[in-house]
Amino acid sequence: PVLYSYFRSSCSWRVRIALALKGISYDLVPVNLLKDGGQQFSAEYKAMNPMQQVPTLKIDGITLSQSLAIIHYLEDTRPNPRLLPQDPKKRAQARMIADHIASGIQPLQNLSTLNQIGEKKTEWAQNCIASGFQALEQTLKHTAGRYCVGDEVSMADLCLVPQVANAERFKVDMSPYPTITRINKALLELEAFKVSHPSQQPDTPPEMRA
Repeated sequence: PVLYSYFRSSCSWRVRIALALKGISYDLVPVNLLKDGGQQFSAEYKAMNPMQQVPTLKIDGITLSQSLAIIHYLEDTRPNPRLLPQDPKKRAQARMIADHIASGIQPLQNLSTLNQIGEKKTEWAQNCIASGFQALEQTLKHTAGRYCVGDEVSMADLCLVPQVANAERFKVDMSPYPTITRINKALLELEAFKVSHPSQQPDTPPEMRA
């Protein structure tokens, strides 16, 4: 497998966590979203990923984009350890939380959106994340155990940790979200979340390495 990734991309981080949890070794090809006007806009990369986003995963003779689609494929083809609960209700909750973050928060504060906002981009990002986290905190009060859905790591957790990192980068006040904060802390203690962390990647700038 070959993963095209950017160290600070939260969507790439989700996939790196999934690959680590499932013990899948891969080659990483960095795609710098800022350098050269954005390496994702090159003709070569666009041919592989028409949306010109990261991540892209080449695996089993196919090329996949969109982080949740990639994670679902890994779940279907390499089911252990599972990232979706067996219980249908918990499975739906994990998907709901993943979509809440991947569709309802992250796209509103990603690089391409913020570039359109202009000088108020930090304030915009803070508002989008806070609004999403207010709803997510309420949801997690009903679904959480040690992690987002009960006591097993799920797809929801793969989305949560990178989004909290984004919140911290944009200096969002996390004090109103004790459940999110508690789960995030527990997840960051797991090896798969450590090795996939933005501070540990081949393309992490020296000043940002752990």
